[in-house]
Amino acid sequence: MKASFIINAKVYEADLTNPLDISIPLNAGSDNPNCYYAAPVNFETIRSGDFIGSVALGGSVNYQSISITPHGNGTHTECFGHISSDQGATLNKCLKRYHFSAQVITLPPTQKPNGDLVISFEDFQAVFQEGIEAIIIRTSPNTIEKLHRQYSGTNPCYMDSRIAELLCQKDVKHLLIDLPSVDREVDGGELKSHRAFWNMNGNIRKDCTITELIYVNNDIQDGLYLLNLQITSLEADASPSKPVLFKVKEY
Repeated sequence: MKASFIINAKVYEADLTNPLDISIPLNAGSDNPNCYYAAPVNFETIRSGDFIGSVALGGSVNYQSISITPHGNGTHTECFGHISSDQGATLNKCLKRYHFSAQVITLPPTQKPNGDLVISFEDFQAVFQEGIEAIIIRTSPNTIEKLHRQYSGTNPCYMDSRIAELLCQKDVKHLLIDLPSVDREVDGGELKSHRAFWNMNGNIRKDCTITELIYVNNDIQDGLYLLNLQITSLEADASPSKPVLFKVKEY
């Protein structure tokens, strides 16, 4: 099964039989990436009278209640409602397409004089390809520790806000990154990259999204892909998500 699409007047073909999942699986408990002091993911077996929702414990079916904090418990996608007072600004209303041309970029952090690790604008600009709908940033070193790293209180790496400004100017609709946030963990509420990407001081880009805490396996090379961005149908500003890439070739 294949799909074709156009980037900068060139036709590309994607192989839909070989998906590359760049989301992080969520487990019960603390063995997940965690940021902003979110409670661990909780799986609770439902019990009612003689009924128990666990086949292992003698029940007829498995039936659980699951508690997740989307912004803090792993791969999630958010819309402008994350930083807006508009109660109707939900991801489910904003994201109406699910397939996009995408570029995977691997970048090392740069250390600033204050010790912060930042994805630099200059490094990004040097490899950014125009005409793409989605940008996927993988930071290096890229280790499996990202699958369960505890970020809270560590001032993790973040992104130079000029990258977000450029993406807004070039009308890139979707930004995906393997960090807990595009902004500094504690920045006094400035949220420069979030605000710049969604153009919050102008004509708000309501159909654009930011996806954080992805994991792009080292087997996935930098370059062009077809992205399928999957979310749950929650009327909230963010949702656990499952971004999937498909390799492409010029047709």
